[in-house]
Amino acid sequence: MPLHDDIRFFELLCLEGAQAGLSWLTVLRKRDAYRKAYENFDPQKVVHYGEEKILELLSNPGIIRNRRKIESSIRNAACFLQICEQKGSFDSYVWEFVDGSPVVNRWKESSEIPAVTSLAETISKDLKVRGFNFIGPTIVYAFLQSSGLVNDHIVSCFRHNECLK
Repeated sequence: MPLHDDIRFFELLCLEGAQAGLSWLTVLRKRDAYRKAYENFDPQKVVHYGEEKILELLSNPGIIRNRRKIESSIRNAACFLQICEQKGSFDSYVWEFVDGSPVVNRWKESSEIPAVTSLAETISKDLKVRGFNFIGPTIVYAFLQSSGLVNDHIVSCFRHNECLK
């Protein structure tokens, strides 16, 4: 469903980055542990995480214990907050890329759904210029799908039409 909540956007960015190289199911199973470990993905809190918190997260078996991914989530919190300050919200920033309306694809088979699009490449490039990392076009496309900026449900899926509302 189309998302308009900055905290949820930050959560999805963190989870998509953590998922890099792993299955999405692995991350989904750890989502509750991530919410607890990351204080419900409040970027105002995450941005202040230092070495002590990083070590705590690295010892947490409920999340993916990869130092680079953890450090990336902290760095990305600072970049996320800069966008919020510049644009008023991350919501305003990200929806500009699709002129305020979700991209609605009409795939008949899941095999038609791409892993990357030019939109994802454009947003990835812009986020990297703004200092984000673990934010390549494949991660961005998954983020666009999970946040409802892109509707990639196949047309026979009941969610395809629900996401149009």
